[in-house]
Amino acid sequence: MPGPRRPIILPDVSRDTTVPESWSRELNPAQLRAATHGAGPLLIIAGAGTGKTRTLAYRVAWLIRQGVPAERILLLTFTRRAAQEMLNRAHALCRQESTGPAGPELTRVWGGTFHAVGNRLLRMYGKAIGLDPAFTVADEGDSADLIGHIRNRLGHISKDKRFPRKRTIRAIYSRVVNSRAALDEVLEKEYPWCREADKGLREIFREYSALKQSRGILDYDDLLIFWKALLDQPGVRDIVGAMFEHVLVDEYQDTNVIQADILARLRHENPNITVVGDDAQSIYRFRGATVRNILEFPERFPGTTMVTLEENYRSVQPILDVANRVLAQARDKFTKNLHSARRSRRRPVILTCVDEPEQCRMVCEQVLAHLEEGVPLRRQAVLFRAGHHSDMLEVELARRNIPFHKYGGLRFVEAAHVKDLLALLRVLENPRDEVSWFRVLEMLDGIGPKSARKVAEFVQTEGGLEALGRCPVPSAAAEGFAELAAAIAEITGAGPKLPVAAQVGRLRRYYEPLLERLYDNPVPRARDLEQLESIAGRYRSRGGFITDLTL
Repeated sequence: MPGPRRPIILPDVSRDTTVPESWSRELNPAQLRAATHGAGPLLIIAGAGTGKTRTLAYRVAWLIRQGVPAERILLLTFTRRAAQEMLNRAHALCRQESTGPAGPELTRVWGGTFHAVGNRLLRMYGKAIGLDPAFTVADEGDSADLIGHIRNRLGHISKDKRFPRKRTIRAIYSRVVNSRAALDEVLEKEYPWCREADKGLREIFREYSALKQSRGILDYDDLLIFWKALLDQPGVRDIVGAMFEHVLVDEYQDTNVIQADILARLRHENPNITVVGDDAQSIYRFRGATVRNILEFPERFPGTTMVTLEENYRSVQPILDVANRVLAQARDKFTKNLHSARRSRRRPVILTCVDEPEQCRMVCEQVLAHLEEGVPLRRQAVLFRAGHHSDMLEVELARRNIPFHKYGGLRFVEAAHVKDLLALLRVLENPRDEVSWFRVLEMLDGIGPKSARKVAEFVQTEGGLEALGRCPVPSAAAEGFAELAAAIAEITGAGPKLPVAAQVGRLRRYYEPLLERLYDNPVPRARDLEQLESIAGRYRSRGGFITDLTL
């Protein structure tokens, strides 16, 4: 590995520091000050609806305009969609201000989630900490399944006493890892009903960690842990830190302790970091996020410049007046006073209901009253915190013959049938991936957890996927297992390597008969799988396809 090298800071004299005239019209003074900030740490406190996405997009465009190479800009967001939206806006700005093509330049920006960027860097430099770059990534559902199999194998099932289910165990594990708190502390504060299960949880966690290591699997938490471990190596830290002249982070109030440590190490030598967030919008404490990260940012990065965005473009002033009064009660905060040019004589109303049925009736009555006042149904919205919270309301809306469209639900890749096909791809990519083997094998009649474990172990000890056809299975599963082995052999055989889309197509043909048996509504589910095959046509690497869908 090459020796340590220091960050290369491009000299200011080579940069165009002229602010385009149009920017002064398109941004308010605070947004413009943040977008055109020079060197050093920058903290943007962006109140709700104050245009933080626009500001970050302009900042990326400003850095490109100054001459910062796109590949030396790192943009960290909480969703891939957010990163792409900001880059698309920056691209449009660069095209407006330049006669040359800005598209190819901006595609080189490192934009994505913490987990996606961590995955990419670990595959590049993971060997420095003993990590095989061919690891596979288990999403939250996969890791919960693996924990469930360990739970059952160790005998921690609810018989005489209740024992946490797999998803609860996964949430507890993630909270311990991301908050760096002791298990006893997490159970006491967050999961008091699980305190008596602490001994069993410790046993499951040890087995889970060992199994991931032996199978070459990383879960989402591991991507952060290993990324931090990578940056704890002084030589590697200097190399990775020098890759990026500027680091920009969205939704900083929702970062956890590990993510804050990663950023501190990335900026060990180079202080150019911009974070955007709002201490009043920190809502992911249950995932280990801590508002202390944003409150303590100026202490962690001395010399921080702070810009506060207070002009709200989303709400009318009466709503903001209520919000400001509520925010003023916070003990630890960055002071802000949200204001808007949008005026209204109507004030917010709080309605107190006896129970949920009355609440649903009140909502429907308000909807109908607004309709009578000339507000179309498509201009009215009901918000709720989780999809299942609307169940009773949906019944009441239907009873009153009020048409509605519900937004939300499972993401495409979280649908069970899509995860089934991804599990098939994962065992091709990493035959040691036990959790995927369990999902693949338990679709077959006649195979339960014990038989699935024996097959997974047989593959490990008898020569890999080539040995699959020789593996003994229960007679009830023989026919289905033979079809599975044939599909895998066709993909992994000695002939020319099939394109990714062709591999998905072959697995889809194997899986579709199972789909009709396993799930209701097989026709729309089959269309989803056809869509998956179409998406695969854009990829040259099966591993890259799996990673993109997982992250």
